[in-house]
Amino acid sequence: MLRRLAIVDVTPTLETGVFEVSAGRKIGAVAVGERQVIVRPKISDLNRLVFLLGYSLHRDFWRDDRVHLAEADELLPALAEAFGRLASRATEQGLIQGYRTISDDLPVLRGRLLAGEQMTRNYGLPVPLAVEYDEFTVDIAENQILLAAVLRLLTVPRLPQEVRRRLRRLRRVMVDVTPARAGTPLPAWRPTRLNTRYHDAIRLAEVVLAAQSFEHHAGELRVTGFMFDMWRIFEDFVCTSLGEALERGDGGRYATQYSLHLDVARAVRMRPDLVWTGTTGVVRAVVDAKYKAERPEGFPDADLYQMLAYCTVLGLSDGHLVYAKGNEAIRTHVVEASGVTLHCHTLDLGLAPSELLEQVNSLAKSVVAAAPYRRISAGVDSAH
Repeated sequence: MLRRLAIVDVTPTLETGVFEVSAGRKIGAVAVGERQVIVRPKISDLNRLVFLLGYSLHRDFWRDDRVHLAEADELLPALAEAFGRLASRATEQGLIQGYRTISDDLPVLRGRLLAGEQMTRNYGLPVPLAVEYDEFTVDIAENQILLAAVLRLLTVPRLPQEVRRRLRRLRRVMVDVTPARAGTPLPAWRPTRLNTRYHDAIRLAEVVLAAQSFEHHAGELRVTGFMFDMWRIFEDFVCTSLGEALERGDGGRYATQYSLHLDVARAVRMRPDLVWTGTTGVVRAVVDAKYKAERPEGFPDADLYQMLAYCTVLGLSDGHLVYAKGNEAIRTHVVEASGVTLHCHTLDLGLAPSELLEQVNSLAKSVVAAAPYRRISAGVDSAH
C-alpha cells in the first residue's frame, strides 16, 4: 500500500518477508492502521522549510521568519501549533465580515429581481422570486480558508492536547462559516487594509492546505496521511528565487515551465523549469531544478541527457542543473563534439534564509556569466 501511494521506497531484502523502507521525495505523516509512518525532511529547522514553502505560493507569501514554528521533530504538529496561535490572534477581536453576493429564491423581494431566472427557473410564477442581494456576513473567503485549515489539522493524529483544544475553540468561533466541500478549490481572497490582521494566518493556512491529504482502504486496513512533495517545494523555490535574482541583476524576464518541442514535427514536448530571456526576447539561459538526481533504471544520467536536449533545441552553449546540497555533487560536464557545457550546482537548504538567498544570488551571477547574447528561437513555442 505504501509503495502504491509512492510515499516511501520499499525494497525486498534477502530475508523472506522483510523489506527495507526508505524515504522517497515526500515529507509528512501517514497512518497505516495503528502504525504511524513519519517522513522527516533533511532540514532540521522547520522554520526554514516553511520559508521554502513560501516560494511555492509565490510573491504574495511572507519571506521571513515571522511564523516561528515551535521546536518539534514533526512538521504537521509544528504547523498546527503555529497556525492555531496565529489564527487565534487574528480572530481574538472577532471574525472579520464582508459583503457576499447571494442568489436565492425568496417569498419577498430582496435586492434585485433576476427576470431571466424568474422566467426559466420559476416558470414565470409570482412566487418564489429569483433575487440577488449582497449580505454582510462572516461567511466570506478569508474565514472559509481558515476554517478549512482548522478542519484539516483536526484530523492529524498525535497533536498535543493544548493545540487540539485551540483548534476546537477556533472551530466553535467559526460556527457560522460554511465549510468548503471536498474536492472544490479554495475561495479566492486578496490582501487588503481591512483584513490585515488575517494575513499571516491565511498564508499559513494555505501552506497547511497545500499538503496532499488522502484516505485509502485495502481490505480492513485504513491508510490516511498528509504529505508534501519535497521536490515541488524545492523546484518552486529555485525557479522563483533564482528568476527574481536574474531579473534584479541583469534585467530581462524569467518564465517557468517554458514550452518547446524536441523535434521538427513537434511531437515531443519539453518543459524546462526555468528559462531566462533578455530584454529583446533572446533566450539566454535554461535551468532545471532537481531535488534529487533522476536515475531511472538503464539511464543513470537522465538529468544530463534532458538538459542537453534543452540546450540543443534552444541553441545554448550552457545548461544549468540545480540540486539540493547532499543529494548531488557540484560538477561540470563538457559534452563531446557539441560545444555544450552542463553545469551542476547545489544549494544548501540548511542555511539561514538570508544566507540561502545570498547563495541564490551567487548562482544567478554564474548563470549570467555563462549566458550568450545571440537569438536562437528554433523549436520554441512560447513562455508561460
